[in-house]
Amino acid sequence: MSETLWLVVPAAGQGRRMGAQRPKQYLPLAGRPVMAHTLSRLHQAFPAARLCLCLDPDDALFDPAWVPFVHWQRVDGGAERADSVGHALAALAGRAGDEEMVLVHDVARPCVSVDDLARLYEVLRHDAVGGLLAAPVADTMKRDDGAGRVAATESRQGLWHAMTPQGFRYGLLCRALATAQRHGLAVTDESSAVEALGLAPRLVAGRRDNIKITHPEDLGLAARILSAQRAEGPGNTTATGREKR
Repeated sequence: MSETLWLVVPAAGQGRRMGAQRPKQYLPLAGRPVMAHTLSRLHQAFPAARLCLCLDPDDALFDPAWVPFVHWQRVDGGAERADSVGHALAALAGRAGDEEMVLVHDVARPCVSVDDLARLYEVLRHDAVGGLLAAPVADTMKRDDGAGRVAATESRQGLWHAMTPQGFRYGLLCRALATAQRHGLAVTDESSAVEALGLAPRLVAGRRDNIKITHPEDLGLAARILSAQRAEGPGNTTATGREKR
């Protein structure tokens, strides 16, 4: 019997940095809401997966018609990303097996490629820890002095931009988030919670155009990326890098 793949999409954020009238997941992008694009990409890669969509309890903008999955459920989101993911994991208790894979993906990353999604899952299925899509840092890195001036230039050797999805087995992810909460650790993504257990998640090189819509200019950039990806065709959507082993 094949294992179930579980998808968790935190979508309870308010997107205040966008300065828009509505949360960024509901802003129009190429004729559809950002959320609809993101869920469509996930469905193209994993049509048989089961989805937990984390929404604000008072969210009145959501339309179930944007969800292409047959098996999905709405879960109340929390104040922080880790809270939303924790609520989703709790909702899966008794249904998800400890060794079944959970992929967590930002709702504001609608440009993730289907090829990257499939490749990430294939790599993580055979990895004892789990891991995440990421891209090696290409820019010169500066550390500020707290007053808007450069304090130092940091080496970019070995530095990666963390992206999503991030995938870990259900039991491990539950343990990692619960441990972080118990010790009062601030975790900004699932990988950091797993790292706090002393484990080393796998870095899987992904396309750099898997951007996260955070600032107003990102919306226009995402529209151009989607257009360029359509022009590439389905055979040209795999990252040129290799996963870090």
